[in-house]
Amino acid sequence: MSTGSRSNGSGPADPNTTHFGFQNVPEGEKAGKVHGVFTSVASKYDVMNDVMSMGIHRIWKDAMMDWLAPRPHQHLLDVAGGTGDISFRFLKRGGGHATVCDMTASMLEEGKKRPEAQDAPLEWVVGDAMALPFADNSFDVYTISFGIRNVTRPQEALAEAFRVLKPGGRFMCLEFSQIPNDMLQKAYDAYSFNVIPRMGKVIANDSESYQYLVESIRKFPDQEAFASMIRAAGFENVAYRNMTMGIACLHSGWKI
Repeated sequence: MSTGSRSNGSGPADPNTTHFGFQNVPEGEKAGKVHGVFTSVASKYDVMNDVMSMGIHRIWKDAMMDWLAPRPHQHLLDVAGGTGDISFRFLKRGGGHATVCDMTASMLEEGKKRPEAQDAPLEWVVGDAMALPFADNSFDVYTISFGIRNVTRPQEALAEAFRVLKPGGRFMCLEFSQIPNDMLQKAYDAYSFNVIPRMGKVIANDSESYQYLVESIRKFPDQEAFASMIRAAGFENVAYRNMTMGIACLHSGWKI
C-alpha cells in the first residue's frame, strides 16, 4: 500500500472541492462524509484511540491540561468534543463548566453514558465548528482535539473560535501533525497505513473509516502553517509544542 507523501497543507486545485482523506470531494459533501465516519465508529471510538496510540493520546491530553491550567471560574467550549475526553479532564483539573459541541449526535450520546458525566457541570450540544450556535464573547477557553482536520474549512472554524471567546480567552488545539524527520515520518506512515485500518477492521469492523482518518492526518497543515492560520484568525501570542516527536502538536493562542 502506498503511504503517499507528506502534505504541506495546501488545498485542492478546485476551490469548490476539499479533501476527504486523499480524495477530492465537493465541499458540500465533506461534512456528511465525516458525519458518516464518526457515526460508524462512535461506539468503539475511545477503545480505538487507546489501541491506535497505545494509550499515548491520554498523555497528550493531560499535557494539554497542564499547559491550559484550568481555573474554577472558567467556562470551556470543547468543539468536536466527541465523548468528552477533554471536558472531563478540564473539570477534573478545576475548571468550572464545560460545553461539549460536536456535529455527530451519536458521539455525544456515547459521552453521556460515561460514569463521570453524571451530575457534572456539563452540557452536550450538536453543532458545526464553522457555525457555532453560541453568542459572541461567551467562553473563557476553546479547545478542539483531533477534530479540526475533519472540518471542511478550518479557517472558518478558527474564526468562529475567535468570535465565541471572551477578550482574554484562550484557544488550544491538539491535532496530529508532521514529524520533522523524514526517516521517522516514513516509519510512522508505514505503521499508520498498514496497521491502523486493520485494527479498525478487527475492533470496530470498519477499516474504511480508519483509512480516512489516517489519510486526513497527512493532508493537514504542518506545525508552522497551522500556527499561521491561527494568527490569521486574529489570535496573538501563538505558540506550539510538539508531542512525541511531532506525531501530535499542541497549538495555543489568545484573544487579546
